[in-house]
Amino acid sequence: MAIATKPTAKPVDPRFSAGPTKKRPGWTLDALNDAALGRSHRSALGKAKLKEVIDLTREVLEVPADYRIAIVPASDTGAVEMAMWSLLGPRGVDVAAWENFGNAWITDAKSQLPLEDLRILEADYGQLPPLETYTGDRDLVFTWNGTTAGVRVPNADFIPADREGLTICDATSAVYAQQLDWPKLDVVTYSWQKNMGGEAGHGMLILSPRAVERLETYTPPWPLPKIFRMTSKGKLNEALFEGSTINTPSLLCAEDHLDALKWVKANGGLQFMHDRADKNAQVLYDWIDRTDWIANLAEKDAERSNTGVCMKIVDPRVTALDKDAQADFAKKIVKLLGDENVALDFGSYKTAPAGFRVWASGLIEKSDLEALTPWLDWAFETVAAETL
Repeated sequence: MAIATKPTAKPVDPRFSAGPTKKRPGWTLDALNDAALGRSHRSALGKAKLKEVIDLTREVLEVPADYRIAIVPASDTGAVEMAMWSLLGPRGVDVAAWENFGNAWITDAKSQLPLEDLRILEADYGQLPPLETYTGDRDLVFTWNGTTAGVRVPNADFIPADREGLTICDATSAVYAQQLDWPKLDVVTYSWQKNMGGEAGHGMLILSPRAVERLETYTPPWPLPKIFRMTSKGKLNEALFEGSTINTPSLLCAEDHLDALKWVKANGGLQFMHDRADKNAQVLYDWIDRTDWIANLAEKDAERSNTGVCMKIVDPRVTALDKDAQADFAKKIVKLLGDENVALDFGSYKTAPAGFRVWASGLIEKSDLEALTPWLDWAFETVAAETL
């Protein structure tokens, strides 16, 4: 195979990591100058900053007025587990998963929580499980967008509008990029470091009135750690949803998230982010369609992610190798483009098929993705010539 000519134009920003993701365009440390550093998060200033995060979140995400929003510990993981430990138990539970992080919720439900009536809905990378089998009389835990598989639910039509169970949705790589169906969701969780490029450690927990009712009428039979407790004497801890966090948050990180929220608001809001993600992902979809050695990991077009676009190498010379060799081939491409400072941290997740995961959310510039694709072709042909 003749090696393609080495491209000359590089992405201006080579950061295509799926989390933490890159900052908004134009971000500098000056964006943090107004941070309430050295101040207590319980002070009037600290509480005002955290309440501003909650209020701007509601505005930008278009969260219904009767849903509660809280900043919680331990990133999206903490938010999901907070919901699972506090809400699950009074009725049967379905957990749907099709990639690594969804499988983590299966582990929690199956091996850690003593749930008596549990059903697992699973699928391999690239597919959705049989979500249509969810009947609404059970609780449901699922991810809207599979972060490590690049497969998302196209909509929430599989959730009955008159459901009796609660739906707990891990939306960490979907929120700010994909249209969430709020009436179908009772718990929505995410972290600042995915679609908004924030720093690690802070989770967001959004509860519907139905979820609040469950909290106030059901007491789990197992112990709840302090960081999971959302009620006091059988009533919702309303202060938590006004910015009085359970543990100490970083006000520097809060300022950074405020900056991202204000940027989105100033540029047109949620639809602006949706449109940018769609256009960015289309650059990658189009390249995949015209390239014979790569394929979208999502098997159905309607289920393709527009944030973490996951790809698998399908060149027959590579797929003929054993799995370790396939992974090594992909890693060589990732290293080569990293050494060239063209693309950083874009390798596929360790349990996913050999390939790449390129972040394409609204924080990424379309021109950077357009500059990336010729380099991917060059790197593939270079590594193939050296190793196959």
